[in-house]
Amino acid sequence: MTQDSNKTLKIGFPSGSLQEATFRLFDRAGYKIRLPSRSYEPDIDDRELTGLMFRAQEIPHYVERGILDVGITGKDWVEEWEADVEEIGELRYSKATSGPLRWVIAVPEDSPIQTVQDLQGKRIASELVGVTRRFLADRGVEAEVEFSWGATEVKAGIPGVADAIVDGTETGSSLRANRLRIVEVMLESTTRFVANKTSWGDEWKRQKATNLYTLLLGALEADSKVGLKMNVPREQLEAVMAILPALHAPTVSNQADEAWVAVETIADESIVRDLIPQLKRSGAEGIIEYPLNKVVY
Repeated sequence: MTQDSNKTLKIGFPSGSLQEATFRLFDRAGYKIRLPSRSYEPDIDDRELTGLMFRAQEIPHYVERGILDVGITGKDWVEEWEADVEEIGELRYSKATSGPLRWVIAVPEDSPIQTVQDLQGKRIASELVGVTRRFLADRGVEAEVEFSWGATEVKAGIPGVADAIVDGTETGSSLRANRLRIVEVMLESTTRFVANKTSWGDEWKRQKATNLYTLLLGALEADSKVGLKMNVPREQLEAVMAILPALHAPTVSNQADEAWVAVETIADESIVRDLIPQLKRSGAEGIIEYPLNKVVY
């Protein structure tokens, strides 16, 4: 029996460096994805979802054309294509960090170029050609922008190849390794969940996509948080509550022994190593820390 295409949401998954991080995110959101060898069609344990693998650079174009209902790509590639798509929302994850990818104009450390205006008449190597040209035009700068097929960071150091480059960086380590200096940050980009506008107008597909985004966002929110449970003497409750962070108020439940209460809360994982000793000193006992799959606001 074939699936009703009107009851199937087709997703574009990014291949390459973002692929594994994306599959892990879907796993935490409750979806098991398996990509068979030499296949571009992942298996998803949801009969209402189908997928195709594309480079992140291509996904906005295919979403706009309706080949995909929704896709995961970067803000940078949406802007590069000037794609007319519906942005469902931001998903702050990447291959290395949860921070944004910065597209920067960079030059060798000893270059006389100090400002964007100094690029007048120069040659620039960039993978993000359209965005680069529009950025320069908005500032009244005319320069030759050439498409770079990769290893962009080395081209500024080769005489005659490029006077400057535009490259994407999360940490800046590659720029430093190649002795490059940032002239200006051109664009900050994060991962986006986008939809075809016709698909977004379909009530079932819009609801399915929105539900999926809610779960993905919940998995991301949970990534840096943990749950805490503890028993607290009722007479020490005020002192414990004073040091507990929470999304809202911690949950306090009565116990069979009226002298004690159970307290449960959510905290940033980064502070728990300091928080637990404070809780113990304030009278909490039986403190349990546990991981979270999703946190949905």
